[in-house]
Amino acid sequence: METFLKRTPIILWLALAAVPALAADRYRIDPRHTYPFFAVNHMGFSMQRGRFNGATGKIMLDAVAQTGHIEVSIDTATIDMGLDDWDKHMRGPDFFNVAAFPTMTYSADRITFDGDRPVAAEGTLTLLGASRPVALNIADFRCGFHLLILKTVCGAEVSAKLRRSEFGMNKYLPMVGDDIHIIIPVEAIRE
Repeated sequence: METFLKRTPIILWLALAAVPALAADRYRIDPRHTYPFFAVNHMGFSMQRGRFNGATGKIMLDAVAQTGHIEVSIDTATIDMGLDDWDKHMRGPDFFNVAAFPTMTYSADRITFDGDRPVAAEGTLTLLGASRPVALNIADFRCGFHLLILKTVCGAEVSAKLRRSEFGMNKYLPMVGDDIHIIIPVEAIRE
């Protein structure tokens, strides 16, 4: 057996590590490569975009059983609109009110698969103390062996739409749009 291990090319071991497991896999969201951003209409003139730089969480996927769980927490104080004054305003009581609500969370137990790939999730977003159902679209899901950290990593492009008024964020409606488009590039490391 030892001779087999020594003679097996490293590329074969890397390929085997990238094969999806047959049981539930648990992943930790990589906050350095996961940052939710959003777009909102500004007075009909433009689509303004912002992002959050502090997302953490865990994902469990079982492709065989076609089940999973997503748990994400976003530090609302990490909002980044590109201008310090604008960031400060968005952190205030008119919008994210980070003093009273320092995090928003998303939790989902209903994952839809296409073969062995998750393609959608139905869960609950909690923002400003209000919890509402939000569906996620999961695109470009793929897993592989990360050569720098020597672990399996999965990534996807996640998107959703919601109305901010459903969470009590009503300031400047309708001049600043109610419909929010969310896009989240996600990378998660298998534990």
